[in-house]
Amino acid sequence: MAEVTAKMVNDLRVRTGAGMMDCKKALVEAQGDAEKAVELLRKRGAAIADKKAGRTASQGLVSAYIHSNNKVGVLIEVACESDFVAKNADFQAFVKDVCMHIAALSPICVSREEVPAELVEKEREIAMAQLANDKKPDNIKAKIVEGKIEKYYASVCLLEQPFVKDDKHTVKEVLTQKIATIGEKLEIKRFTRYQIG
Repeated sequence: MAEVTAKMVNDLRVRTGAGMMDCKKALVEAQGDAEKAVELLRKRGAAIADKKAGRTASQGLVSAYIHSNNKVGVLIEVACESDFVAKNADFQAFVKDVCMHIAALSPICVSREEVPAELVEKEREIAMAQLANDKKPDNIKAKIVEGKIEKYYASVCLLEQPFVKDDKHTVKEVLTQKIATIGEKLEIKRFTRYQIG
């Protein structure tokens, strides 16, 4: 078994934002393998987020971001459970990062449930029209259309987009990890993106 050093624990803590003891436990369990330890911490983060899902997030923060060219701006509301967390620098930095993400990737809504049905139907019609002359069987065409709809959701829904600061993870995965780190329910309630032109 590999020895878990203080440097390994600190490196994992910096990388994930998890607590020192959680990092040490994950490294011991992963036998010193940092990648496995990150995966273990992410799985635990998802479990913690699930436990907190039913709680009420009645505090939070309204934040704004104006891009350096002064042509794009974002206003966002992110909820948490306590005023203490709303004043937490880590939470505030996360909210700012989400604002920058919205400015950069232009989602139209927070989750797929908020996408207007007429937009989804229009995308479905376009996908079917693209396959109209294709000789594939109908069941294969249907799977291709559904695949295109999934890609559409991933392009327009904030939670499903690859996070602008770490595109290996979606915004939802980053949010889940932040819930595990902070220890409270966090919820991106709404946002508005403004752009000149």
